[in-house]
Amino acid sequence: MTNSPASRIKYLVRQPSLWFALVIWCLLSAAAILLCRTGVPLDRPELGTTPPITDVLNNSIGLFSIILLIGIVSFLARHRPAPELAERAPERGIALRETLAMWIYGAVVLFAGRIIGQHYFGEGIALHLNGCLFGATHVQSPAAVYTWAAYNGILLALLPYLIFRWRGYSLQALNLRSANWKNDALIIAVVMLIGCAYELAGPNIFQLTLHQQLVGGALSLVLHLCGTDLPIMIFIYAILLPRYARLFSPPVAFLAGAVSYPLMHVFESWTRYDSPYHAAVSVIFVLLTFFPAGVMKSFLTFRTGNAWVHMWGFHAVTPHVMVDTRLIVHDFNIR
Repeated sequence: MTNSPASRIKYLVRQPSLWFALVIWCLLSAAAILLCRTGVPLDRPELGTTPPITDVLNNSIGLFSIILLIGIVSFLARHRPAPELAERAPERGIALRETLAMWIYGAVVLFAGRIIGQHYFGEGIALHLNGCLFGATHVQSPAAVYTWAAYNGILLALLPYLIFRWRGYSLQALNLRSANWKNDALIIAVVMLIGCAYELAGPNIFQLTLHQQLVGGALSLVLHLCGTDLPIMIFIYAILLPRYARLFSPPVAFLAGAVSYPLMHVFESWTRYDSPYHAAVSVIFVLLTFFPAGVMKSFLTFRTGNAWVHMWGFHAVTPHVMVDTRLIVHDFNIR
């Protein structure tokens, strides 16, 4: 495959995995509308104000916006070669065992967090705080927020990182070293600015006082780095993505990296698993909500070979400072 835009587009439209993903997206969208004709039975406050079809359409528009953003990044990175992520992973047998081990470990940590959080705080420990992005259903105590950040940061970021470093994997093998820091910095800046501009259309940090912006913004940045940004970066895009590249074709590996992001969010605070119906609706809305962002995170890492790019450009600042500072200010009662 040549590097011209036309040849890359021609290559993509010939991939069965692309059309399979589009069909699944359409089926999930249709299922969300059909299953929720009388309302969405989830604890997301914004779903109570819009019909399901509106939320489904917004997610589809979001996916289209991500595709446009991918085009911008592709233009910015047009002069640099694509990294060979498969070469950063071990041979297929080891890559498969490590991938399965990571997902088994991740499932245990996420499920245990759900149980532990419900027992001690009345709500499970998920990859996002209650109210993150979708409106809070209650005020969380500082202790609950600190526990959330420590639990996810230690178990889903620090320990996996230390174990794989102990196993001999370099920073480059874990997608944690830049091969072109100038271009990476440019991509981070452009993606971050576009994201921040988008967030200006809704509730954001600039609606707070200066003291709340400074104190709450710094606290939100640190807490979300520990509680969601670093866990996602290390678990999926540093460790799993190179192994996907070793195990699958490039399009399938890319989609696996994209769908891994919503899979890590199946126990979000607004999900319900007390009946098969609620479980089905929860999983569908998790996939529709988080898959577009997963597409962008997977693409940024595949294109640059640097997992830090997606974290700083498309996670840490927008939305978790731009939007979620308001949540932290509320939970910590910052005046």
